[in-house]
Amino acid sequence: MTGTVGEQVRVLIVDDDALVRAGLSMILAGASDVAVVGEASDGRDVPDAVAACRPDVVLMDIRMPGVDGLTATEDLRRRRDSPEVIVLTTFDTDEYVLRALRAGASGFLLKDTPPVEILQAVRRVAAGEATLSPTVTRQLIAHVSAAGAAAPHNEARRRVQALAEREREVAVALGQGKSNAEISADLHMSVATVKAHVSRLLTKLELNNRVQIALLVHDAGLA
Repeated sequence: MTGTVGEQVRVLIVDDDALVRAGLSMILAGASDVAVVGEASDGRDVPDAVAACRPDVVLMDIRMPGVDGLTATEDLRRRRDSPEVIVLTTFDTDEYVLRALRAGASGFLLKDTPPVEILQAVRRVAAGEATLSPTVTRQLIAHVSAAGAAAPHNEARRRVQALAEREREVAVALGQGKSNAEISADLHMSVATVKAHVSRLLTKLELNNRVQIALLVHDAGLA
């Protein structure tokens, strides 16, 4: 969902720590193209806050004492026209982060991320772009493998093998954490063509973002 008012990206901040909410609000308030339209301190308040504030992007704390960010993210992403979600965490290898990404979160931010990078992530997500760099994607996939969570699954393999050959090549490249530019060079196609393939993959596989494609490919044992 990327609706805007006055060309501003509408952001809802969800975190049980009032100081974190205040800090994020100050960071986002410094950008003329971003507006904080609401705050919530618990995942249980997210549905009402989203309905009232109509955000484009939700900055969602993963660990909250009531309804956690993972549960709130899963609930949001099951709804039609849901806002994009960026999860907030203290640890980049948090198992909850991986579960949130599988549920459809567009990316994650560490709570000590520099302000300029937080703004860039919000803008990218609102524009429908990836928020995770190829390096971070590779780190996440490595963590999945180390945790033993990415053993090949028949269903994942069936879904990937059902793709056309070129689509499968692009999917595997995404599973390797490659950027559009890297895929373009490796597969000898334009960046625009790569983007078109990624869009078709998201539609065919019924996924929300390229990170989910990467995780699916890894589940299939193809990356």
